[in-house]
Amino acid sequence: LVGDANGADKAIQKFFAERTYPNVVVYHVGSSCRNNMGNWSTHPVEVQRTQRDFNYYAAKDLAMSEAAEYGLMIWDGESPGTVNNVLNLLEGGKKVVIYVSPRKEFLTFRTLNDATELLHDMNSVAVAHLDRKIGFRRRLGAAKGALSPA
Repeated sequence: LVGDANGADKAIQKFFAERTYPNVVVYHVGSSCRNNMGNWSTHPVEVQRTQRDFNYYAAKDLAMSEAAEYGLMIWDGESPGTVNNVLNLLEGGKKVVIYVSPRKEFLTFRTLNDATELLHDMNSVAVAHLDRKIGFRRRLGAAKGALSPA
């Protein structure tokens, strides 16, 4: 399962397309995919909103997290969409492997408490942004020690 966004989704699609890997389903919202580099099957996700904002595309990500058995993410250290996806999967009891590109390191998360590791590289402004966008601290509320950013 892969999304249709530019950036990491498109890079992963390119990787699979170059290897003619057939087992890909591209999730998207709206009437068509923004990217489908391998002409794979698609999974349209219906949304009741027309404004193409964070919540519009987050509906596709939530559907993917519900269908997935686990997640592999590439995170730039800033994207709230990626963190939202990580939390969706963890809240669903699913394991997540995340490549943190600024660190050049893979992290494995099994519980919401594990996701507090993301705070180590974030300053208070970045954490506040995640709080506004996705309710980061509220969602990590059960994880002790999650409220102190780096």
